[in-house]
Amino acid sequence: MLKFRLHNEQSIDKHALIFGLISVFLCGIGFTIIAPVIPFLVKPYISNPGDQAIVVTLLTSVYAICMFFSAPGLGALSDKYGRRPVLLVCLLGSVIGYLVFGIGGALWVLFVGRIIDGITGGTISTIFAYFADIIPREQRTKYFGWMSAVVGVGTVIGPTLGGLLAKFGYSVPMYFGAIITLLNVVYGFFFMPESLDKNNRLKEITFVRLNPFTQLASVLSMKNLKRLLVSAFLLWIPNGSLQAVFSQFTIDTFSFQPALIGLIFSIIGFQDIISQGFIMPKLLIKLSDKQIAILGMASEVIGYSLIAASALFSFYPLFIAGMFIFGFGDSIFGPSFNGMLSKSADSSEQGRIQGGSQSIQSLAKMIGPIIGGQVYVSLGHVAPAFMGIILIAAAIPVLYKGTHINM
Repeated sequence: MLKFRLHNEQSIDKHALIFGLISVFLCGIGFTIIAPVIPFLVKPYISNPGDQAIVVTLLTSVYAICMFFSAPGLGALSDKYGRRPVLLVCLLGSVIGYLVFGIGGALWVLFVGRIIDGITGGTISTIFAYFADIIPREQRTKYFGWMSAVVGVGTVIGPTLGGLLAKFGYSVPMYFGAIITLLNVVYGFFFMPESLDKNNRLKEITFVRLNPFTQLASVLSMKNLKRLLVSAFLLWIPNGSLQAVFSQFTIDTFSFQPALIGLIFSIIGFQDIISQGFIMPKLLIKLSDKQIAILGMASEVIGYSLIAASALFSFYPLFIAGMFIFGFGDSIFGPSFNGMLSKSADSSEQGRIQGGSQSIQSLAKMIGPIIGGQVYVSLGHVAPAFMGIILIAAAIPVLYKGTHINM
């Protein structure tokens, strides 16, 4: 059996790492390959141009709504039956979601595609639980950083590829996403090993574990997690808004086309690669997980400020600079947050904790796009960026004062 060995103590099956990294890479592509073309896919079904931004953000929101309700159940199922079957089902759901969204034909069909993808959208949280199973506790933040870097590669390639493929038709990026995800399902089916030992599995699944609101209350009741998750929630709301209005913002403010939108969107992924490859290793030597997370949040505030200025002055170089700084902050916040999160629970609870975290993130990304779309239309293009400045500035002291996990 092909294995890697860490610190000469714990060996890791090579196929486990390969499948996990391929999966997060495809998630990076999947999250972003459709971003440059969503407004163009929606446009034929909208009679009032003013409603386009609302519909675009609702498509993002409905995906998050479905993830909110499904994530706890998927986390509980992975704790009881193992990570492997849950991951395969989630990836297969993404394949179907891509195809339905690409076929289109009516606005409701686009929503159905996002609903299918959202219901089976527990891929990322299950992969984090998968890696928590196979990675020693003291190495998790580093490996979560590697995962973020791989997601970053996908995030760089996804929007650029989506924008280029759109030249052959706005649905082509969807079909491409379906094909590469299906190939990963096939690879996982034949080669991916199970990571969760049967002795560490959940004995039974109760209705409480499947209820997202009960799950949220349960996770938030953990004293050492509450403020960590609340601070992340405040950060994820404007992030979800930015992701949802990004393409529409660049079209309305700077008249960008799909290829250029994809190229600009890839900045965030590029920042993941640079940060995880060169910056995070140095930060981990000098700073704790919490300090790195706060640095990331402060960087996002600066990024939102520049994005707001770009809208006020209609000056796209400020927007590009803001995206670079925002991308840096986002790239270092993610692995430090997941490192703190994973260290707060034992093996049998990783699915629950990651599933609860995914539910909170989905709730934020459900609320964020709805609020973002409304303030974008009613208060102007600059409003979502101002929302980001205010909420993250409030989140920093929450995280600073409230987390006491041993990092």
